[in-house]
Amino acid sequence: MKEMIRLVGITKEFENNLIIPTLNLTIYDGEFVTLLGPSGCGKTTMLRMIAGLETPTAGHIFLDNEDVTRLAPYKRNVNMVFQHYALFPHMTVEENIRFGLMMKKVPQKEQQKRVAEVLQLTQLEELRYRRPQQMSGGQQQRVAIARALVNNPKVLLLDEPLGALDYKLRKTMQLELKNLQQRLGITFIYVTHDQEEALTMSDRVIIVNGGKIEQDDPPARIYQYPRSRFAASFIGENNFFPVPGDDSRLLSVRPQFINVRSLEEAAAAGTQPAHTGTVEQIQFCGTLDKLFIRLDSTREIITAYQYYDEYRKWEVDDRVAISWDAKDGVQVTK
Repeated sequence: MKEMIRLVGITKEFENNLIIPTLNLTIYDGEFVTLLGPSGCGKTTMLRMIAGLETPTAGHIFLDNEDVTRLAPYKRNVNMVFQHYALFPHMTVEENIRFGLMMKKVPQKEQQKRVAEVLQLTQLEELRYRRPQQMSGGQQQRVAIARALVNNPKVLLLDEPLGALDYKLRKTMQLELKNLQQRLGITFIYVTHDQEEALTMSDRVIIVNGGKIEQDDPPARIYQYPRSRFAASFIGENNFFPVPGDDSRLLSVRPQFINVRSLEEAAAAGTQPAHTGTVEQIQFCGTLDKLFIRLDSTREIITAYQYYDEYRKWEVDDRVAISWDAKDGVQVTK
């Protein structure tokens, strides 16, 4: 695959605080890559350095094999979309999209051609004469994306672009963005703290923790085989159990893989449960109940799911035995 973005030995300091330790990362042409992590972990700083809005303290940034480390943002064939749309309120949709082309003095006929193409691509043709205040949040975000795409960038950078939208609209826009990226075939680098967005939209998910890459893998692999406690905790819910004889590792088991039985059932089956405990709380979650079980051995709380098609309905203070299939446990670093 052709390399599109390559970060080599990148570090970034702010006022003598090291925000990004040594970072090496390659992103390929046509990939949808998500930088995922909590607020303040350095993912937006990474994006801004690629865009040229921040300069690395050390290291090099390559765009399509050209060293752009010291190149001004407007000279990079990269555009950025922010959470807050930054549209000109006195301009129509078409004028907002055209503005960048006018600043670059693109010929008028070429402007008209590109604007028409991107209006069709983002399904904004019928809204071309509206102003931002006449549109919904989702429509405004589509305008911001169209404006970023009209210059035909090699890479589109998106910094929490759906963060200001409500849940239902966000889900719709996730699908639209992924379809748009697949139709265009260009590289998208997406920043979010929302694990569901990362898993559903990305070809690769890069989990960032303290300015460092914790794990870089396809979504399914990150979910099924997290490498560290941080990665396992950040992607979905997880329970952690000691690994006998190895204090450096933990066993990660997701709630859906925890088998819950009464102590009597476990005894009758003649099997030794991994742990016993007491149901302390039951949380209604729509299609299932989440059980919070305090373990006798460690006094820690673990979670398990109780699906409504199962024969047993658990209650608070029930004594239970828990177990799981060996294949469903994954060892992770602490």
